[in-house]
Amino acid sequence: MNSRTIEWLLQGEPWIEYRTRVDLLEQPETDPQVCAARRKMLADPKVKALLTELTDWPGTVLSSHRSASQSFHKLSFIAELGLRVSDPPVKKIADKVMKHQSKQGPFQLPTNIPAHFGGSGKDTWAWALCDAPVIVAALIRLGMGEDPRVQTAVEYLDGLVCENGWHCVVSPELGKFRGPGRKDDPCPYATLVMLHLLAHIPELQESKSAKIGVETLLSLWAKSKEQHPYMFFMGTDFRKLKAPLFWYDILHTLDVLSYFKSARKDKRFKQMLNVVESKAEADGRFTPESVWTAWKEWDFSQKKVPSQGLTLFVQRILKRVN
Repeated sequence: MNSRTIEWLLQGEPWIEYRTRVDLLEQPETDPQVCAARRKMLADPKVKALLTELTDWPGTVLSSHRSASQSFHKLSFIAELGLRVSDPPVKKIADKVMKHQSKQGPFQLPTNIPAHFGGSGKDTWAWALCDAPVIVAALIRLGMGEDPRVQTAVEYLDGLVCENGWHCVVSPELGKFRGPGRKDDPCPYATLVMLHLLAHIPELQESKSAKIGVETLLSLWAKSKEQHPYMFFMGTDFRKLKAPLFWYDILHTLDVLSYFKSARKDKRFKQMLNVVESKAEADGRFTPESVWTAWKEWDFSQKKVPSQGLTLFVQRILKRVN
């Protein structure tokens, strides 16, 4: 990574400077420059607006997991920034999230599945394997990993793994609802977010379930022309660079896989990484090719010029690999 790229990233928004110092330069949290960048990030109006919105957890009733405006994606993003329960009002938000814990262990969201999809058509507190791991991973990164409620959720979710990854699983409250796929197929997104959860639990990074998840995603890439379980494709849209890392796309998949030693050495991972690296511009900068309109105020929500936020996400993956 060249020094001009680092210099450019350090001139970015406070969260970009902060994460560049910590993730790319490996400066300790006690470093005066890191502390100053972190203070600026916490005072940033966009970050404050996110926190204000999240204090109203759970927000709107869940209608589409893909929607980038969903509260659980925003919770994941503040964890990605490096916020902690010691930062007000994060502990208050975490307490609200954990207030609704299912009998099985995962934390619930108000959900409405129409009757014609096998649901009740009513607002119901429930969880699905396409939201529960995202929430639990966020809580761990915010500093709640030692909480017994979080550990119960991790144990239960980890135990849902099958021989070919994680399937489409929902809580009993959602009845017979299931995504559009064969029952025995892995759900690519559920497998991705479960792997993301395991990536943040050091003792599970080398576990059997982690190895299964890694192999599932890499084999889906290798067979991307023939296999599209639950209508998750790895085609043109999948390969577009997009941030934040919320859904099933190439950057999110690479980011998660890059935490695992076995994946980093795999030729299928390297093929995927080559696709991203081929999009690099001068000085290793990257321009978004697709955007989440719900995040229009952020620097990665335009497709005209290189984005410091997107470039940070790519450079972080490259650093882990190298």
